[in-house]
Amino acid sequence: MSNTLVLHNCDVLARNDDGAYVVLHNHDIFVRGNRIAAILPTQPVEQLSAEEIVAADGLLAIPGLINTHAHTPMVLFRGIAEDVSVQRWFNEFIWPVESNLTAEDVYWGMLLGLVEMIEAGVTTVADHYFFMDEAARALSEAGTRALLGWAVFGSQGYAALDATAAFVERWQGAAGGRIRTWMAPHAPYTCDDDFLRAAAAHAKRLNVGIHIHAAEDLTQTQSSLARRGITPIQVLEQTGVLDVPTLIAHGCGILPEDIELLRNYADRVGVAHCPKTYLKLAAGLTPIRPLQDAGVAIGLGSDGAASNNTLDIWESLRLMALMQKFTANDPEVMPLHAALDVAFLGSAAAIGMAGELGRLAPGFLADIVLLDLSGAHNQPVHNVAAALLYSVRASDVRTVIVDGRVVMEDRKLRTLDKTEILAQVSRNIGRLAQRVPERRIQVYNP
Repeated sequence: MSNTLVLHNCDVLARNDDGAYVVLHNHDIFVRGNRIAAILPTQPVEQLSAEEIVAADGLLAIPGLINTHAHTPMVLFRGIAEDVSVQRWFNEFIWPVESNLTAEDVYWGMLLGLVEMIEAGVTTVADHYFFMDEAARALSEAGTRALLGWAVFGSQGYAALDATAAFVERWQGAAGGRIRTWMAPHAPYTCDDDFLRAAAAHAKRLNVGIHIHAAEDLTQTQSSLARRGITPIQVLEQTGVLDVPTLIAHGCGILPEDIELLRNYADRVGVAHCPKTYLKLAAGLTPIRPLQDAGVAIGLGSDGAASNNTLDIWESLRLMALMQKFTANDPEVMPLHAALDVAFLGSAAAIGMAGELGRLAPGFLADIVLLDLSGAHNQPVHNVAAALLYSVRASDVRTVIVDGRVVMEDRKLRTLDKTEILAQVSRNIGRLAQRVPERRIQVYNP
């Protein structure tokens, strides 16, 4: 089989077996179908045989970034709830305005978020939202990769849960395998035990996992302990959620005893860390190092743009490393290679795609980002890993390949019409921003 795509004469970020990140200068990346076939020293372009050759002179190839927890269509509410507590954020702002959403809104919001992520080098997103058929349709058109879950509250009843399971069946493996689907009950404080057990039963029947918010902050954990004598993580265990692959969003309220519990499920549990949201809402931080010591995969997420304001994983990466150093009062904590491991291998493992994503090597899926490090904010590049962690901006992303297909080249989107998407979103800003607390979709009372 001939090569379908060659990235010609790029530098390649590689990970040695000892965990160090190194750069292979002047190499070609050969893609067959949707996987990397070989990475070899650059050949003269006239000797290459491929359906498409992308000139990558002077660019750095890295694995596509993975956003392990987002509510992508929430870009529609960017900046709508600022400088408020978590309780006010939910009850007075977000859950009221989300009552305005229609399926079409989610479609255009998803497209807008996908534009933002493509332009920032994010090739995969684990998304947790509503009207997910429309989100899946948008994803199919964008050409990117996703793990999608239709968020559901216990107050919506079992029929709604069944409908989200039908979504899982309907879209599993769609878009040429780029779309995977999981169950997505919202959280232990919005879903009672029987509802969680039913969600876990659906997940087992469908052979999929569960994407859920749990122990989002210490207040939720303390409330659960006071009310029922167990933590939210213990609730997940007792209801069978942890018997299937589980992606826990946030976990800032995870206690030491929870970590010991999760150690028993480390082969199937990941935790999504979204530090910008935590800093804005004063929610604490995920206990990253203890969880990693217990074998639990940690991935990077943005959360929704209503609490983060961007879907930029470069921001999440930088804030994660800096806050680990700051809270430990130790500048040697979270060194460069460890931070990059979270962004690449950890994020892949957290969404159940270890060995498929997060590394540029033969056999891995061809999700590749080409970066331009020539900007003054990156120069001189004494240390590429340091540049990636502390200097690179989303605007340094030049070209994005997903599943062996170019979706953006030299900052020009190939699959989406950005002008049309922005126009469609702008038409509905006024309606979406109407805030009537009595119309909120749920009440936050952990």
